[in-house]
Amino acid sequence: MTNLIFLLQDTIPAAVADSTAVATTAAPETSVNYFSLLMKGGVMVAPILLLLFFTLYVIIERALYISKASKDSDKLIDEVRMHLTSGKIENAQMAAARAGTASGNILESGISLIGRPLSEIEGMMEKQTNVEIGLMEKKLGWLGLVAGIAPILGFIGTISGVIKIFYTISVTENISIGSISGGLYEKMISSGLGLIVGVVAYSGYHFFNMSIDSFALRVQKAVIKFVNIITVGK
Repeated sequence: MTNLIFLLQDTIPAAVADSTAVATTAAPETSVNYFSLLMKGGVMVAPILLLLFFTLYVIIERALYISKASKDSDKLIDEVRMHLTSGKIENAQMAAARAGTASGNILESGISLIGRPLSEIEGMMEKQTNVEIGLMEKKLGWLGLVAGIAPILGFIGTISGVIKIFYTISVTENISIGSISGGLYEKMISSGLGLIVGVVAYSGYHFFNMSIDSFALRVQKAVIKFVNIITVGK
């Protein structure tokens, strides 16, 4: 009995130590360096990153411009009405020019033709509206282009990487899972990155187009108010 106890005392700690060693071996601590992982995506990662930076630049630049140009025109139209009902056409034109917005430019173009036929005034305001909308839509085509190109570049990087993997397998005749999965996950990085850049560009493109559509609707209402002011005085 005493020998059995001594045997258990020697065996149990050894078994615990072995199981701890196995657990440690099975679950090693890993840390992911995302930058180095990104650089493993292949040669297509560099142009996709350039497209990302360009997309962010266009989005920020357009956001600043459109937010400034499309400011609400309700207060401006009220000020213009006040001056026009008082017969101060020059003051109304100065107020519209001082606003520094697209709505101000459109109203100024109409005020400058007061006294001419109504159709001519409306035609000039419509032309100025088209100019202002064109300025807002400037550079948005680049976002649409990036939205289409970035995912394609990512897929090209992935396909070229897969071709390289299978070419290596055909030469070395090493068809192990490790060699395939190790190279494949690296090449999928370019596809993932290209899709992310494409989504960012696509979202920015449609967001700005919706903002411009909303601005165009507000301008149409402002033009109607302006026409009512110069025709019926209210």
